[in-house]
Amino acid sequence: MRSKWNRREFLQHASAATMAALAAGAPVSSLLSSCKGKSGSNSSADTVILLWMAGGMAHTETFDPKLYTPFEKDMEGNRVLSTFKSLPTKLDGIHFSDGLQSIGNVLDKGTLIRSYVAADMGHILHSRHQYHWHTCYEPPQTVAAPHMGSWIAKELGPKNPVIPAFVDIGQRFTVGEAEELKAFHTAGFLGNEFGPFFIPDPSQGLESVRPPVGMDAKRFERRNQLYNELINNSPVGEFGSDYQRESLKRSMEQAYALLNSPESKAFDLSTEPKASYDVYNTGKFGLGCLLARRLTEQGARFISVTTEYEPFKGWDTHENGHTRLQEMKKQIDGPIAQLIKDLDEKGLLDRTMVVLASEFSRDMMVEGKPDAKVLEQVAQPDILSDLKFYGMHRHFTDGGSMLMFGGGIKKGFVYGKTADERPCKTIENPIKIDGVHQTIYHALGIAEDTQYEVEKRPFYTTPDGKGKAVLDLLA
Repeated sequence: MRSKWNRREFLQHASAATMAALAAGAPVSSLLSSCKGKSGSNSSADTVILLWMAGGMAHTETFDPKLYTPFEKDMEGNRVLSTFKSLPTKLDGIHFSDGLQSIGNVLDKGTLIRSYVAADMGHILHSRHQYHWHTCYEPPQTVAAPHMGSWIAKELGPKNPVIPAFVDIGQRFTVGEAEELKAFHTAGFLGNEFGPFFIPDPSQGLESVRPPVGMDAKRFERRNQLYNELINNSPVGEFGSDYQRESLKRSMEQAYALLNSPESKAFDLSTEPKASYDVYNTGKFGLGCLLARRLTEQGARFISVTTEYEPFKGWDTHENGHTRLQEMKKQIDGPIAQLIKDLDEKGLLDRTMVVLASEFSRDMMVEGKPDAKVLEQVAQPDILSDLKFYGMHRHFTDGGSMLMFGGGIKKGFVYGKTADERPCKTIENPIKIDGVHQTIYHALGIAEDTQYEVEKRPFYTTPDGKGKAVLDLLA
């Protein structure tokens, strides 16, 4: 397989994979273990909330701080390991970077992973690594690989038949790399009914479950009928399988049922008590956490809340790394801590797994990792003459942090370790994406050999079905 792909090539191959999935016909169920599709006594979780730090969150600036080096004009860049002071958390001897004190105060309720290692895929593109994280497959693939949320929706089904099993909150597709992002926000060959229900802006969540202004119920019903006619006359209707046609129809029927249900009120954040709303109201991401909590209460199965990937914004700190992270921490610290506390107080955390992750980390001086450096994408001077160069700008794949709470995850536990000196790489208990996915599936009671036959070959939840759960993370 080629080690380098540019954005255009990635998009072309991703589009080809979508067409290949259509041509492949319906997936054929393979023989699975008895826990397939069940969340029973062998499971510790029913629901997953993914808090996605889109753009590359630097571990040394967040959950794995190193020696603090304050900014000085004309300082050597290689001296800088962390640009924030470290402060104690609820766990003895464990520190977080300044600005994350609220999350640090709930760390006793979950596990801190300090040894995530991202894949080596040549020239680093955010969309390719995000595709890999969310699907567990390196792009491009000959078939459209399902998102983790779609696997879960397919295998376990909805907890509440009215609430979409897979809800995606906060990502727009009108920003840079939009088509590349769409490539993994899909159920792939599993079918549209297991794909995400999109809410780009949680403050307008109610708009997602009711007809547009000026459209009465009868007109909406006519549109529903027209939609079914379009399916029958579309390429899917003409060339697709019965499974694919029915999948498209069921996805619309689910949306129609939600529109007319009492549960649709969960999407209306204006009904949240003001004191609670204000804690979450740090921006789109914070309100997304609030909506995730409300949907968990109503029976959503998988919810993704993202800080949103848009090139050169958010965590994508190609300059002004230090000042940008000050703002990002304000967006996430209070809402994430409140989400954990709310779920715990409502008795939901025991069966709800909350995962905080990013596609890779960042470093001041290393692009890729020390023994597999790749093309540098940003000019980083050796001497820092301007504050905009102070911070972590380069993509780093050899170490990273994750947080996991609830759903059977150990409490007050730290897993893995990175070096205290540059390049701050993983030196104990590395965990890769197939281990992350399989740990989540294991907690949900989804068998590690879950597979479907596509193009006359098995397609597993992890490549070749080789992913193994990291049982040390589970209580």
